[in-house]
Amino acid sequence: MKYGYARVSTIGQDLEAQIQSLEQERCDKIFSEKFTGTKRERPQFQELLSILKEGDTLVVTKLDRFARSAVDAIQIIRNLFEQGVKVHVLNMGLVENTPTGKLILTIMSGFAEFERDMIVERTQEGKAIAKLREDFREGRPKKFKKAQIEHALKLLETNSYMQVENITGISKSTLIRAKKRQEQLSE
Repeated sequence: MKYGYARVSTIGQDLEAQIQSLEQERCDKIFSEKFTGTKRERPQFQELLSILKEGDTLVVTKLDRFARSAVDAIQIIRNLFEQGVKVHVLNMGLVENTPTGKLILTIMSGFAEFERDMIVERTQEGKAIAKLREDFREGRPKKFKKAQIEHALKLLETNSYMQVENITGISKSTLIRAKKRQEQLSE
């Protein structure tokens, strides 16, 4: 049987392109999840590994979709080879259980890990530069200005959460948090 595995790191990312590639490859069953690759305990991947058997093929779009590091990729693929499972990485080709196949795997795994490390490094550099700016604020920008929140809290004195939400567009949960902050500041 031919199994596909697709993974993205965050909820905001889309699995569709990977799934389409795996469908074009005619995978019989596709496992997918939105889970960081730095964690070993990825439920869908662990389930997939548990059902693979001799003669099956595991298909992934890129090597970094199922391995955390070069060492991890090599270990996973060695285990699969020992079970008689073939591994097909779409942007590399079929990884063969031969000395040449293992060499190519090792080199490509190293490059995948290097690429991931470079992304992390660039992200950290960008964040460090951003922190030097006077107007830097960590996290997502605020959706509502302070005056809008204060107006909504004033409306809460005579209206329900639902009514204030309908009037201002500010969600009940945001209003509850703002009200708690306001109460803490007045204590």
